[in-house]
Amino acid sequence: MAAGDEYRAKAAEFLAKAQSEADPKRFMELAKLAGAYQRLAEQAERNTHIDLAYESQPPPSVAGNEPLAG
Repeated sequence: MAAGDEYRAKAAEFLAKAQSEADPKRFMELAKLAGAYQRLAEQAERNTHIDLAYESQPPPSVAGNEPLAG
């Protein structure tokens, strides 16, 4: 299954529910959800083309971090 396919399926599900909805407020909420899932699908597709490698930074040097004498 391609990246984003599950999001697209969910978007289609919400859109179908919205189109059969008589209440305008409920229609808008379902349509917004469909749009949000469509954007997630698009982002998932873009993310497949990104190759990131995260490297942790070495711990800070302890030299010079002695407690102050009081």
